Amino acid sequence: MSKRDYYDVLGVSKGAEAAEIKSAYRKLAIKYHPDKNPDDPQAEEQFKEAAEAYEVLSNPEKRRRYDQFGHAGNSAAGGYGGGGGMNMDDIFSQFGDIFGGGGGGNPFEGFFGGGGSRGGGRRVQRGSNLRVKIKLTLEEVALGVEKKIKVNKQVACQTCDGTGAKDKSSYHTCRTCNGSGSVRRVTNTILGQMQTTSTCPTCNGEGIEITAKCTTCKGEGLTRSDENITINIPAGVSEGMQLSMSGKGNAAPRGGIPGDLIILVEEIPHESLKRDGINVIYDLYINFADAALGTSVEIPTIDGKAKIKIEPGTQGGKILRLKGKGLPEVNSYHKGDQLVYVNVWTPKAVSKEERDVLEKLKESSNFKPQPGKNEKSFFERIKEYFE
Repeated sequence: MSKRDYYDVLGVSKGAEAAEIKSAYRKLAIKYHPDKNPDDPQAEEQFKEAAEAYEVLSNPEKRRRYDQFGHAGNSAAGGYGGGGGMNMDDIFSQFGDIFGGGGGGNPFEGFFGGGGSRGGGRRVQRGSNLRVKIKLTLEEVALGVEKKIKVNKQVACQTCDGTGAKDKSSYHTCRTCNGSGSVRRVTNTILGQMQTTSTCPTCNGEGIEITAKCTTCKGEGLTRSDENITINIPAGVSEGMQLSMSGKGNAAPRGGIPGDLIILVEEIPHESLKRDGINVIYDLYINFADAALGTSVEIPTIDGKAKIKIEPGTQGGKILRLKGKGLPEVNSYHKGDQLVYVNVWTPKAVSKEERDVLEKLKESSNFKPQPGKNEKSFFERIKEYFE
């Protein structure tokens, strides 16, 4: 079955302005609202159809796509116009501003007495988030690690099972709002009876009333306790990155939604290696003789030691690359490299014998600097590496 034109659904012209579209939708929503038309599937479908049309035509970008491509325009962009339609939860969560509704989950409750099936106005509290810092070595960053920590946090009171009441007889449904968490007031207007909703003043929207408080938690429903938590840190995380564990934060009173545990990553500096993104850098110092004659040296890497060869005639500033010896990207198989920066060490003081040898070498043409003859400049080597 093909969809009707959205402008026809709302009964407006294609040149209608936003205010006219909103007014048209408001009238249809009142007319076909399920609470006003109980057990009428056709009215509910028309209610959904009007909401879907308004969802597209009230959004300038979606309306532009619709005007240009029809229903297919918003289907390609992931909008409701593609054929999936809107369910009742979509409608009630998105268009509360149409009527300026009260504190409930249903934005139309201010006009109709029903809506109990959609949760009423009872307020569900949420616990606060907790933040911890986890310090990691470079080796732990490279491989990923499981950390066990002890966190002191708010938990449901064991004496009252989180209700905050002294006993079962002290905990009952609020008599002012009958457990809905909201109170309603009906007024007569030219459109008929209108109903506004506000948070219940007796229970503050919780829907329950406590006549005698728990002596352990003083009616809060919460106490403090230590909890051992296991955290799995993925490989490749970096300084300042935040990880989140849902529901591991502070508990909420009276069975509410617990907060999250936020883990802030800190890196412990390595004694030899420096991190540069997913690459690691090692500064290698060799003496003049080894640079001239060549040698083999053992250097540290993240996963142990590695022996590398220094070719004869190696110049200071040369960069050697150990492929795949760097860090992994988070949730990826790609790994960086280890870059070895070669530095030729020049002694600050020499003995008489060493001076005599160096004086003789200084006179040799082979020991005179010859830049550009066989060697590229430092900046050329850097450019070549990254290309």
